[in-house]
Order: sequence, then C-alpha cells, then structure tokens
Amino acid sequence: MRGRDRVLAAFRFEEPDRVPMWHGLSQRFIAKALRELGLPDEEALRRRLGDDFRRVFARYDTPSRRFPEGVVSRTIFGVDRTGYEYGQPLSHPLAQAGLKEIHDYAWPDPACVNVCGIREAASAWHEEFAILGGDWSPFWHDAIDLLGMENLYVKMYEEPALVDALLTHLVDFYEASNRRIFEEAGDLMDIFFIGNDLGSQTGPLLGPKLFERFLLPHFRRLIRLGHDYGLKVQLHCCGGFEPLIPLLIGAELDALHAIQPCCRGMELRALKEKYGRRIVFNGAIDSQHVLIEGTPQSVRARTREVLEIMMPGGGYVAGASHDWVLEETPVENVVAMADTVFEHGRYLRT
Repeated sequence: MRGRDRVLAAFRFEEPDRVPMWHGLSQRFIAKALRELGLPDEEALRRRLGDDFRRVFARYDTPSRRFPEGVVSRTIFGVDRTGYEYGQPLSHPLAQAGLKEIHDYAWPDPACVNVCGIREAASAWHEEFAILGGDWSPFWHDAIDLLGMENLYVKMYEEPALVDALLTHLVDFYEASNRRIFEEAGDLMDIFFIGNDLGSQTGPLLGPKLFERFLLPHFRRLIRLGHDYGLKVQLHCCGGFEPLIPLLIGAELDALHAIQPCCRGMELRALKEKYGRRIVFNGAIDSQHVLIEGTPQSVRARTREVLEIMMPGGGYVAGASHDWVLEETPVENVVAMADTVFEHGRYLRT
C-alpha cells in the first residue's frame, strides 16, 4: 500500500497492510542520522524509516532584526525566549494588563503568514504520502507566555472575561492563518496538525471544568475549521491528560499524538480499551526513557509490546511519544523501532 492509503485506512479504524508510522525528527537528529547512516538527505532518511507522512509548512514573514543577547527565538506574539532549542519566555508582556490592554495589544496581522511553496511541496508528495499541514496553533502556550502560568490560572477565577478576550485574540489569529494555508493547499492535505500540551507527568495542567470552560470552545473552532476543509484534525499533546480525552472526542477531534505511556493515566491498554474505537492514537513508543536510554534490543522488545496493545482494529499510528525525536536519541534505537514495526506491525490479510 501507499503510505497515504495506509494512514487513511488507520484513520477509518481499518487494518491496512501494516501499522503506519510517523517520525517527527528534529533537525539536529536528522543531521546526526544522515552522518551515521550515510544517507544523502532527509527524504532518504524518512524512506529508510518507513515514514508514511510528509509535512508542509507555511512561515511567518516578520521584520528582520537581531535578537538581544541571550534570546534564541521570538514568538509571533512578541515574546522573547531563551534556553535550549525553542527556549522559555524571558518575560510575560501582558502579565499586568487589563481588558483594554488585551484588546489594544499589537496582535499580528495574519497576512504575515507566507504560504509560498506549500502547494508545490504538498503536490509533490500527495499521491504517495499522507500530508500534515496547517499552523501549529499553540494558543494555550501563547496564553501562558503572555500572562505567566500561575497568573493565567488566577485570572481564570478572578477575571474570566480577560482570559476569554486573550484566548479569542490568539485563536482569531490562528483561525485566519490556517484559512490562508488551507485556501492555498488544503485540497492537497489530509491532516490538520495542531499542538497544545495539556498534561504534566502527573496529570492534566487544568481540570475538566476549567478546560471545558476556557479552552474547549477554541479547540472546537479549530477542529471545525479543519473539517470544513475536508481534513482530519490531529492534536499533539504531551503529558498525562486522560481526563480531558472524552471532551476532545466530544469536540470531534480525530486523532491524538504523542501518547506518553510513562505519565499518569496514560497506560496504553486502558487507553486502547476506553477510546481505541473513538479516536486515533499516534505515537506511544516511549521516547523519554526507552528510545533515549535503551538499547536496540530493549527498543525492539518494547515496540513489540506497544504494537500488541495498540494495533488491533486499526486506529493506530506508530512512532515516538514526543513531537520531536531529539538529537540525544541514539540513531540505532530509532532504526530499531522502525524495523520492528516493519516486521511485527503487519496485519493478517484475508
């Protein structure tokens, strides 16, 4: 089967020839893997690993300026960040804002979303692979960056109208940015892929009541947008967020990534039994310990265990339990994971 057909079958809860795979590879991991495996480019690496997806990106056109010393990135909403990779916020620009300051903030113009090239990229892969697209739309993270996490929680109780206004401005931008992307190439995409981490190692970052009151309406907006363009919608979400899964299913979300089995409430067999016919699971092969700390032998053993639990009845995409396979992950462990899916992730054909 073609990768695209394999993925779409899994999303229909059918059993294709084998379990499909997606590998979210960081650029640093890609560079390391190309050196170690002697492969010429990223496409060759993805084919070696059996990746059934390809992802297309728009970019933000923002004024070119040098960051201050210590700043590694700046969000589209003006938050400077420092530290490893994407970093952590240096400040929270709206921490002291009232409702008027929220409305008057310099919200970005969605016209900054540059869609040049995404149609050509999607067209090149569309027949063979499932295409992931859309703006990542991390509105929950952006709200935390702008207000500060504890401050945001307090304002949910003391100034709920302010939180509503903030989230609405954020999602207004993401809805418009995604419309630009989908108008350009939505007919060549299969899955609208968004990301918001709602869980910690020990449980959700906010309970079902607060989630339903403040965040779920905005998830519904984005899910509805994807469905309006004929796309499946997949949410990346780290951590232990099992109590929120029924609400996301009720909002008609199609798939969840990355399913961290080492977090509270994310025991794979229970997730499969409770939700395995209602939402697609993508990931679940532990990258926190197994892929980073294990050996090829232990990775193969754990991958087989995950397949045994997750693959029956379709609705499963194999991969690491994180949106990025990070540079510190041994290349041989990722190869062992992929090869085990090739060998043991095959469905019996009648």
